[in-house]
Amino acid sequence: MFRLTYIIMICLGLLYSGTPQFYQTTSLKINFFSSAPVEDIDANSSEGIMVLNLENGATSIKVPLRSFQFKKALMQEHFNENYVESEKFPEAFFKGKVENIKDLKPGTTAVYNLVGDFTIHGVTQKRTLPLSLSLSKDGKTLSINSEFKVACEDHQIKIPQILWQNIAEVVDVKAEGQLKPLNQ
Repeated sequence: MFRLTYIIMICLGLLYSGTPQFYQTTSLKINFFSSAPVEDIDANSSEGIMVLNLENGATSIKVPLRSFQFKKALMQEHFNENYVESEKFPEAFFKGKVENIKDLKPGTTAVYNLVGDFTIHGVTQKRTLPLSLSLSKDGKTLSINSEFKVACEDHQIKIPQILWQNIAEVVDVKAEGQLKPLNQ
């Protein structure tokens, strides 16, 4: 009888480890900022989708490009029609892995490398991005923050010579969000 109880306890422990394995959000906030001599361009989206596996670090992010909101409607139109061609390439993707994520414990914050494939405008580049992760003590919230740069030419986003003073060739990107366990 003791042996059966012991086996059941081990099985239950394997089924519920305390910290969930998968975390997700459908409201990842993305901001990009382009500083140029003539005009700054600032856009925001809160429609990013992110799933992260705390067990092995596997990560997937998808952002609908038409979800970016600009201060000027004309900027938004040019962004979608002329630069990212969002009708042809509707989403930006990142698929990769957070290195050494097993070090993250409840109640801690740490910075990791997110390594993988970053796709914008139909062009995929291998990237290593910094990613700050903070897991709440109860394991019910995983906060993420990342700041990185994207060069337009790396993704074949063409900037007409006449507009070089209006649009920076390298754009600053910030991402932040609160992920919750997938099963909740």
